[in-house]
Amino acid sequence: MTSTDTRVDAEDSGPSGYAAARLRLLQEGARSGPPRRAALAELTDDWLSGLFTAGSEGMRGVSLVAVGGYGRGELSPRSDLDLLLLHDGGDSGAVASLADRIWYPVWDLGLDLDHSVRTPAEARKTAADDLKAQLGLLDARHLAGDLGLTAGLRTAVLADWRNQAPKRLPELQELCAERAERQGELQYLLEPDLKEARGGLRDATALRAVAASWLADAPREGLTDARRRLLDVRDALHLATGRATDRLALQEQDQVAAELGLLDADTLLRQVYEAARVVSYASDVTWREVGRVLRSRAVRPRLRAMLGGGKPVAERSPLAEGVVEQDGEVVLARAARPERDPVLPLRAAAAAAQADLPLSLHAVRRMAAAARPLPTPWPAEARQQLVTLLGSGRPTIEVWEALEAEGLITRLLPDWERVRCRPQRNAVHIWTVDRHLIETAVRASELTRRVGRPDLLLVAALLHDIGKGWPGDHSVAGEIIARDVAARIGFDRADVAVLATLVRHHLLLIDTATRRDLEDPATVRSVAEAVGSQGTLELLHALTEADALATGPAAWSSWRGSLVADLVKRVSAVLAGDTPEEPEAAAPTAEQERLAIEAFRTGGPVLALRAQTEPVDAEADAVPEDPEPLGVELLIAVPDQPGVLPAVAGVLAMHRLTVRTAELRALDLPDGVEGSVLLLNWRVAAEYGSLPQAARLRADLVRALDGSLDIAARLAERDAAYPRRRGTIAPPPRVTVAPAASRHATVIEVRAHDAPGLLHRIGRALEKAHVRVRSMHVSTLGANAVDAFYVTGTKGAPLPGAEAASLARALEETLRE
Repeated sequence: MTSTDTRVDAEDSGPSGYAAARLRLLQEGARSGPPRRAALAELTDDWLSGLFTAGSEGMRGVSLVAVGGYGRGELSPRSDLDLLLLHDGGDSGAVASLADRIWYPVWDLGLDLDHSVRTPAEARKTAADDLKAQLGLLDARHLAGDLGLTAGLRTAVLADWRNQAPKRLPELQELCAERAERQGELQYLLEPDLKEARGGLRDATALRAVAASWLADAPREGLTDARRRLLDVRDALHLATGRATDRLALQEQDQVAAELGLLDADTLLRQVYEAARVVSYASDVTWREVGRVLRSRAVRPRLRAMLGGGKPVAERSPLAEGVVEQDGEVVLARAARPERDPVLPLRAAAAAAQADLPLSLHAVRRMAAAARPLPTPWPAEARQQLVTLLGSGRPTIEVWEALEAEGLITRLLPDWERVRCRPQRNAVHIWTVDRHLIETAVRASELTRRVGRPDLLLVAALLHDIGKGWPGDHSVAGEIIARDVAARIGFDRADVAVLATLVRHHLLLIDTATRRDLEDPATVRSVAEAVGSQGTLELLHALTEADALATGPAAWSSWRGSLVADLVKRVSAVLAGDTPEEPEAAAPTAEQERLAIEAFRTGGPVLALRAQTEPVDAEADAVPEDPEPLGVELLIAVPDQPGVLPAVAGVLAMHRLTVRTAELRALDLPDGVEGSVLLLNWRVAAEYGSLPQAARLRADLVRALDGSLDIAARLAERDAAYPRRRGTIAPPPRVTVAPAASRHATVIEVRAHDAPGLLHRIGRALEKAHVRVRSMHVSTLGANAVDAFYVTGTKGAPLPGAEAASLARALEETLRE
């Protein structure tokens, strides 16, 4: 079916014919993207023109005008229609009747309509009062009626816009900034708003408005393609959902990817991120140019008066060899020769970051076009300039993005291409892989005073997740890539080995500290063997903190930091030659002994809650007035009996308490008293609100232990009372046996979707298997729980290999139910 066929059907059949033709057009598999948007706009033009002609017979001085996205001829499947009925102020009754004849058929078809009826003077006044209305009128397009009336309005609106640009453009920039603050950055969001987020379609429209002002213009390379890609994705989203939505929700992404013929949702997101990055960078450059032009206009009259009317000469301040500052930007010196100076891009970038100034677009493009590749290995200056760039803190990000926009980063580091714009489908991560690497370097720059080799720390931060673009364990793949990159950029063999170790084991400290028993010598020895030296341990400690801080707020806390610091202290002692002693049962404290005796005497549980805070560093420059809370220590003593672990875990879940660490051991009673008491020393935190009273916890625990409180039913009721949000389906749980993790117990590691009652279910399954839990180490990152259980048989020995494997399988099957 051709567009001509569509138009005839629409004219012959009226609204129903338009609806049928519209449906056929949207169902055409062969036509998509700009051709379909243009065809849909043309079809709609014909229909609305017909409505206008039929209703305006004999009328003069009236026209129908498309504005906004429709004015640009870009109609997505569920786009609303932005229409202006323009009139010269004649017969108001006839104009109102004509408006009804156009608006009601649109509404009858269920189409969204943004409409207005105004004279040219009224339209201009509205535009003067409402910036959004003025932006819509910049794209005004004549549909039907008095062409001269429409042309006159267009001319007047453009003239107003250009005359008022010095005032309106800062207002537009502020509007864009406020929207970015609300909606976030399109290039990093897992569920982005294609229109409103920074780097989205609204920003692309704002760039068109800036160009129309004749005051400044956006970098045009790639901008049209980026905008088209975002529109194509929105079209597919409308077709997939049947709704006028701009939010690319997780549950729609696979269908949208299929609609666009893409491999999967990750490929879709990567294309969206790449397009958003182009728009964001163009926005940064454009608004910078707007500011420069407005500043120069403000000072020019005074300068001319001072210089007798001569043209002022821009001041240039040297920053580095071949690099100068001019008018708030870093530009190339007149004598710079990028074709003869392969280090110039890194030198200019480092100078810009150190000075906290943007790199000039012209300078970056000139270097991208003319600079020769660096030799292999890099000269020492190039490596030093890279380290300087990475160590410059927050300004590094903007400079890095400028280099990346012109392809210089992948030219310097070809392996960067695999992580560029790569999404991370993990609620803990707030950045794409490449931005996370730069954020880690920024965080590491704040820790360089803690290490002897800050250059190795910064480069390791840049490379630690470089393996995420490859199949398999990204740490293993990353080690191989890091060796190659480190050698290529000129590190010697010993430094290459250290960088490879840092990348291979960048998760070692945080994983071990939060999931293993640090009192077990086998745990500490295994870390010491992997690290190898004090210098590497020092670097790995700083890298661990920088990586976690750059991941997101859920990945680091004072509690995690204290666990990692404790592990580092123990490993450092081993590397210094100390041999960790086999753990002995620690003597109970006076409070623990008191609770144990009371539990035995009463035959029921007793407990105590005590807040814990972050230890104060005596060497710190400033001691905080209120140390950060690490959680609450919960001590429970209960006569030895089955079912203690699931009962305690279930009661805590009922009271919305999150378990951070947990230890369970049996205490022999003093003074020859026969019998034993189980002592649970757990650290907990409230999900929200205040902690429950200890008396309430004890009362519920008594009922849970005697069987009168059905915890599973209570948790199920609470879960049912809160409807689940739509989202991605959580991956299935995985339960494994950690090999050689301890000489005294078998370590069962559980990875599962975190949910209320998860620990209760695990505890029930372990009780059913007749194993004893010596200690637990609970770690929750976003929606993912990674819990390690040190278990023994009934006689206190580790489980045989086959029995341990069988337990892991049974526990995994239980969690899948």
